This record gives sequence, C-alpha cells and structure tokens, in this order.
Amino acid sequence: MQFGFYLPNHGPNAQPGPLAQIAQTGDRLGFYCMVAGDHVLVPSQIDSPYPYTVGGEFPTGESGEYLEQLTLLTYLAGVTENIRMVPSVMIVPYRPPILAAKILATLDVLSQGRLILGVGVGWMEEEFEALGTPPFAERGAVTDEYLQAYKELWTSPNPEFDGKYVQFSGIQFLPKPVQKPHPPIWVGGQSRPAIRRAATIGDGWHPVGTIPAATLEPEELAGDLVTLNRFAEQAGRDPAEIQISMKAPLYDPGTMQTGPRRRFSGSADAILEDIHTYSEVGVSHTIFDIRGSDLNQALERLDWFAGDVMRQVD
Repeated sequence: MQFGFYLPNHGPNAQPGPLAQIAQTGDRLGFYCMVAGDHVLVPSQIDSPYPYTVGGEFPTGESGEYLEQLTLLTYLAGVTENIRMVPSVMIVPYRPPILAAKILATLDVLSQGRLILGVGVGWMEEEFEALGTPPFAERGAVTDEYLQAYKELWTSPNPEFDGKYVQFSGIQFLPKPVQKPHPPIWVGGQSRPAIRRAATIGDGWHPVGTIPAATLEPEELAGDLVTLNRFAEQAGRDPAEIQISMKAPLYDPGTMQTGPRRRFSGSADAILEDIHTYSEVGVSHTIFDIRGSDLNQALERLDWFAGDVMRQVD
C-alpha cells in the first residue's frame, strides 16, 4: 500500500511558502504522492449537482479562488525530490488536447518522471460553458478521444490523429515524457462508464470513498472491481495491471461522531485496520484529505500519519 495526500489550492495555505512546506514535509516523510484538484474558474451561479455531497452543494465555490492545477504541481515539482505529482482529477475537456499533452509532458520531464495523470470527465456544466469546451453532454466521448490523442503525442515519432474532436498530422512533438510508454493514467469517477474507461484506457481506477455521498464500503468496492476486471478482460487486458487508488478523508482522532464509526477515523490502530481491509479487497494506493486552514495543523497531521500509521504498513 502506498499513501498520498491532498494539497490546498485555495484558502490561506494556497500560497508559495505554505505549499512548499506541505509538499517538502510529505516528501521527507516518504509519502508516495500528492494530489491537487481542478477548477479553472468558478461560475457565480452553479446549478449543476456536485457528486460528492449528499445535497449536491459545491462546498468550496463561494470564494471563487483556485490555483491552476498543473501550474501548482509544476511549482512543487521544483521544490521536491521523490514524491509524485497527481492532478486529481484533471478535467480532460477543459484544456485543448495538444496543449494539455505538452504541459503534462513538460511536467514529467521537469520532475524527472514523477507525474501520474489523474483524469475525469467533469461535473460542472457552467464551467464547461464559460471555458468554451466541447459540449458538456459529450464530455465522456471527448475525454476518451483526448486521452487517446495524448498517448499518440507522447509515444509516436510522427504523431497523427483524426478524430471527431481533435485532428493533427505533420507535426513534431518533443520532448516526450520521461516515463515510458507514458505517465500512468488514473481514471476517476464511480459511474459504469468511468469504470469501463479505467479498464480500457487507464492504468488505474481512482474513486472517492468513505464520505456520506460515496461510502464505497469494501463490499461495494469488491463488486465494482468485478465489473472493472470484466471490462479489462473484454479489452484484452490483464486486470492485475490496473492499480486501484482510492481517495478518502482522514478524520481527526478526537472528532466526535454519532452512530457507527466512520472509516479512517479514530486511533491509529483503527485506521490501520481499515487500510488492511481495503488492501485485501484490492486497493493499492490510498490518498487522504488532510487539508485545513491552519498550516501547523496540516504539517502535524502529515507527521502523525507517517509516524503512527504509514510506518506500520508493510
């Protein structure tokens, strides 16, 4: 099992100094990766339902503040040595495909092969409209085609592509990414099309779990993995080659709760038991949300998790 953590890209810690401290602390403590979310802008009026709250409200949209995801990760690549950078998830239709492929290849080169590309189709129709993307209703097909175009650009000496949403030929595309054949692609989302995308195009499936809107209990995850494996076999792929990287909250040990204990809450031993349970089902990476407005608290939580939990895992 490998571990990662969320980065702040809005709020008081979304500044060069705090971001560098958080990233460098995670790097020093041996975390595998760090992840950053993706919003280019926040519309003033949002009617699209957010998939990760029970009522569909977007909890961090009021301020309208978001650092651009790929720029943020490129900055942190320059102040760290080993930890991997994960856009999680990058909304694929938001950026023109050739430009996005170039930025991602550059990030992989500058980080010396530390990029993992987390991808998703997106949920906020108003943001799609403001960015002038292809139609929101076609975002799944757009994502599939853009990912195929990325791979062509990253791997072919003479890249050519003739699709519905992107076409190119007669171009040179250098430098290629350091990682061969290309940076790993983790596909986010819990829908059946997302699972199929992970099985056919991705190198990993990257769901969110253990929150009220997406509990993803081990039994549910096991059922989803049966579906994932079936899709992979139908595509002629070995299901064992597809990683499972789950994002989840990490609740403070002193958090008061009513009802059954939440996964990844309580003592280090209780959290270790949950990690073991999900590992047995097939999770290979767990990325925890340790963000907060207090920098010292965020650093202390990283240190506590590394010392009391992470070092106890084989």
